[in-house]
Amino acid sequence: MFLLAKVIFFALNDSFQEQYMMKFQQRTSAILFVLLSIFLTSGLHAQSKVAVELDDPIFEELKSPEFGGNDSKKWDAKDWLEIEVEFEITNILPKDSKFVDNLTVKWYVAATDPDSKGKRYILLEKVVEHINVPVGEKVVTSVYLAPSAVLRLSGGDRAGEKVIETVGGEILFNGQKVAQFSSKGKVGSTPWWQSPNLSRYDKIPLRSKNETPFHYFWWDRYAENKVERR
Repeated sequence: MFLLAKVIFFALNDSFQEQYMMKFQQRTSAILFVLLSIFLTSGLHAQSKVAVELDDPIFEELKSPEFGGNDSKKWDAKDWLEIEVEFEITNILPKDSKFVDNLTVKWYVAATDPDSKGKRYILLEKVVEHINVPVGEKVVTSVYLAPSAVLRLSGGDRAGEKVIETVGGEILFNGQKVAQFSSKGKVGSTPWWQSPNLSRYDKIPLRSKNETPFHYFWWDRYAENKVERR
């Protein structure tokens, strides 16, 4: 009887040890997985940091360009309004990177509401995706108001800076904001484009350079825009 009890005890003990080892291995695997995830995530964060220096937004009136080869068209060139910001990627991890694959610029423009007689403002928005952005070289990002947009905002064909109230924006890398700018000086902790008094207005589009007749002009001066495949 004693011998039988001893055999049963060791059998149960072996089973307990086996279950314990299985649970230990599972817990160890789970811990290793978590540690590996943290390591990989920290590595990605280390490689996804950039520093960007930028200038204040500037405005320029541009006449609709005339392309040669068709003298039968008679027309008066109207004004586009170009808004641009010069920037430079000054630092990046890993340090030997010469280009940034993707950089996003979110543009915000406050303009007087053309549908309101009072002094109320509307918010125009545009997301511009840049690719192959060089490191350590000054390039330009830009948006445009077409002549029809200028006419609707101002009531005239002249694209003076008066057609808009304020311009601002954010530069994002891998979804993280790395810089911001405003034509009204330093941006506070709550940017003006997040004001509840501004309502988004979709009737007047902001356009990227690719969406204008200036698409192929001054190519080397501007950050390359991503072109959506159709």
